[in-house]
Amino acid sequence: MEIKGFIETSFLDWPGKICAVLFLPSCNLRCPFCHNHVLAFHPERLPAYPWEPIQQRLKALRTWLDGICVTGGEPTLHPDLPELLDRIQGLGLKAKLDTNGTRPKMLEFLISRKLIDYLAMDIKGPLDQESYGKCAGVRISIPEIKKSMDFILSGRVEGEFRTTLVPQWHTPPVLARMALEIKQASKWTQQEFNPLQAFDPALRSKGPRP
Repeated sequence: MEIKGFIETSFLDWPGKICAVLFLPSCNLRCPFCHNHVLAFHPERLPAYPWEPIQQRLKALRTWLDGICVTGGEPTLHPDLPELLDRIQGLGLKAKLDTNGTRPKMLEFLISRKLIDYLAMDIKGPLDQESYGKCAGVRISIPEIKKSMDFILSGRVEGEFRTTLVPQWHTPPVLARMALEIKQASKWTQQEFNPLQAFDPALRSKGPRP
């Protein structure tokens, strides 16, 4: 497992918990508003963090930490993700996974093996091909997105949905439609996008608010 970033302590990445954060490289989407596009699209430009020193540091911090957040990029692209999550649980720590929901088969495997304790899934836009593809930057399988959403909506795993708001796209009518599509969800976090670091240069001159 190649790890491209490590934060020892975060109070923001897991609601109500203190966690460390591991960043995994690469992503299968090309969201125009992505602020972490070097990690997602050019991870070779970033140094790798060996597991052993990370593991030793986590052992030293485990009486302080509630768990580990595994994020990216898109972590479910990595076939050895289950092994990493198993190692985290082997340290006596809980695991949170951030995902774009495009690989429900991997999520099904992780949930069935009880390898994740909390799932945070990005919802890019309304659940139609045109709207979602615009926000994701590539053509998306809406049925697969819905399968991943159902893990949270059905209560199979505790979790939340998250949306990065681009004012030009996520207008009040669009957000109202999205709210109806996830009305069973217990939590939907909305966050401002960072125009200065946006993947699409056309968005870099736009503010995070209308």
